[in-house]
Amino acid sequence: MTTTTHSRGRQRDDVAAVDVAARELVDRIRALEDQVAAAQAEQARLTAWLAARRPDDAAGLVAYARRVSPARATRLVGLAKALTAELPWTLAAMRAGVLSEWRATLIARESACLQPADRATLDERLCAPDESGRYPFDGWGDRRVSEEARRLVAELDARAVVERRSLAAADRRVTLRPAPDVMARLSALLPATQGIAVWATLRRAADRARVAGDPRSRGQIMADVLVERVTGQATAEAVPVQVALVVSDQTLLGGGVEPGWLQDYGPVTAETARDLTKTALAEATVALRRVYARPETGALVAMDSRSRTFPRALGQFLEVRDRTCRSPWCDAPIRHHDHVRDHARGGATTAGNGQGLCEQCNHLKQSAGWRARDVTGPGELHTIETCLPTGHRQTSGAPRAPTPAVIRIAYAAA
Repeated sequence: MTTTTHSRGRQRDDVAAVDVAARELVDRIRALEDQVAAAQAEQARLTAWLAARRPDDAAGLVAYARRVSPARATRLVGLAKALTAELPWTLAAMRAGVLSEWRATLIARESACLQPADRATLDERLCAPDESGRYPFDGWGDRRVSEEARRLVAELDARAVVERRSLAAADRRVTLRPAPDVMARLSALLPATQGIAVWATLRRAADRARVAGDPRSRGQIMADVLVERVTGQATAEAVPVQVALVVSDQTLLGGGVEPGWLQDYGPVTAETARDLTKTALAEATVALRRVYARPETGALVAMDSRSRTFPRALGQFLEVRDRTCRSPWCDAPIRHHDHVRDHARGGATTAGNGQGLCEQCNHLKQSAGWRARDVTGPGELHTIETCLPTGHRQTSGAPRAPTPAVIRIAYAAA
């Protein structure tokens, strides 16, 4: 009897302990999350319509509409086509607010190798609710969604999995991303056998060094060996600096505190900029170029050329000024030196009429109805206005350079 009374008392305490205000906040957050998924489903439907109407430049228009890079927009267009044409249950789950755009992307990506009939089967088995309205993926994380999709793909068409794996090697690549404290993440996507071989080689080298008494950690040795073997240098520290560092004279020579800019990496502290320059001067042949910026805006001055293509120095100027692709919301590396006003239309080969673009954005700019022009005002940073075929306009301003007036661009090479 005493036990029963205690249990009932504990139940009353649990009810009393419920934070009603917090519960309401959680319910509101969940409702908004459901609305996000439903809105993304509607975006997918409209994107598919737009892609059908303008197949050549839909990615550029979607990039403007969703404030993302054209590369990201290309993936969104592909997802929209898959959802509306072959994955109706997945799209319906998004409309119901129970499946996020990212998890729908995982399902679409894993099932892309299937024939339409098999893909429809996977779609129904993964995303159709049961009689009680419960979805198969309820409670699953991203990894579980991917794993279950892969399992069904293998079950429905094992040959498609084999063919997909045989083509995967075409996607091998190396990427570089900045990391905190002037570090960088170098990643390689390789066939499994090659990746394992590289890892095993580095690990063996580290094991031998550790046995010989090397005080470095195994991870440090593996990283150093990777750098040494890729660059061909005797030691990792001897690798020549082959990047551009943009820094004001005051920071470089006068003890200033304004950060510098390391090309393909990002901002670095004034002290780091001085250390990098000092190292380059001590260990390599260094070329210093002077360009000038307006102190009030940090806008780099123009450089001119009569050439059809951008000369090397002017191309480097564009890369240093723009840092990444100039298209709004695109931070891809610069691959092309582009005439804002096409050379065929009378555009000059100048810094004012030049911009750095990634390959996709440069090709997109050549689509019918796309126009761009330099709208830089007096004393302003270099600004480009792009007019879309729909009449929408978007502007892109160059980043502010370190000031005061004199900028040093230090290139170091062996």
